[in-house]
Amino acid sequence: MLIRFSSIGDIVLTSPVVRALKTQIGCELHVLTKQKFSFLFVNNPYVDQVHTLKDDIAEVLPALKLENFDFVVDLQKNLRSYRVKKALGKPSASFPKLNKQKWLLVNFKLNNLPDIHIVDRYFKAVVSLGVANDLKGLDYFIPESAVVDPSFVHRSLSGRYVAIAIGGQHTTKMMPTEKLVGVIEKIKLPVVLLGDKSDSSRGEEIVQQLNRQDVFNACGQFSLDQSASLIRQAAAVISHDTGLMHIAAAFKKPVVSIWGNTVPDFGMYPYLPNTPELSVIAEVNDLKCRPCSKLGYKKCPKKHFRCMIDQDETFIAESVTRLIQKQLK
Repeated sequence: MLIRFSSIGDIVLTSPVVRALKTQIGCELHVLTKQKFSFLFVNNPYVDQVHTLKDDIAEVLPALKLENFDFVVDLQKNLRSYRVKKALGKPSASFPKLNKQKWLLVNFKLNNLPDIHIVDRYFKAVVSLGVANDLKGLDYFIPESAVVDPSFVHRSLSGRYVAIAIGGQHTTKMMPTEKLVGVIEKIKLPVVLLGDKSDSSRGEEIVQQLNRQDVFNACGQFSLDQSASLIRQAAAVISHDTGLMHIAAAFKKPVVSIWGNTVPDFGMYPYLPNTPELSVIAEVNDLKCRPCSKLGYKKCPKKHFRCMIDQDETFIAESVTRLIQKQLK
């Protein structure tokens, strides 16, 4: 059994381990996750059964014990996953979470983190099983019922277009509206804005400020799978440090990722092991306050928000154009 409770991006990042477990040792693979994220594993053909957590771990333990698992792969590594492993009493393994090193970087700006992506750290949990990274990248599986025809969404999306994920789990991970507008003004292709319902009003504000007929606000209008479908068909993707960034990487899309209070050094940048040239990092370097958190805040603790205010709009827009042109050659 594999444990990963949340969240969207983190679950997508476990997909190479899921695939490798199934294809390399041919096991019957069960997964334990939170109920609201279960669809991400249900859609995965490498997963045989999904067990879901609603509220209390105790509710799911009896069913898990009946399965009599041979081995538990813990890719969550927290108190809840420890409780599961202890209750099952089966051999298990986890990965180096590096919380101490992250704490030192956030609080004292001492960077002792290894130069290794979290996907490769996840694989430390399956070394004893003889499972290795196949370097095929991330997976994201879209049900046929969720496939979206971009031209039906908006007529301007019938050809090449850029998808921009404007949201983020925390405000300090997101560029201000006026900065996003500045980036889109410099992009000559049609643009679709992606996000959930909480991003809808900001998406509408961006559309109104631009006054362009080829910029469409899709925030809150599509499910995650449908948004993933639009990303899969985009010429390139711009995203904050969020789940849609990892979904873009799963489809091997050219992606410009924008980093605010978090940093790529945490090891969760777009995972493109065979095509790293498709990834461009946009960040404001040499800020003494950065990173201020490994997660994020509702507002900048220093009140200046320079990690996003000082983002180079021209660099982001030109990087997208360059990546698309490189793909066309």
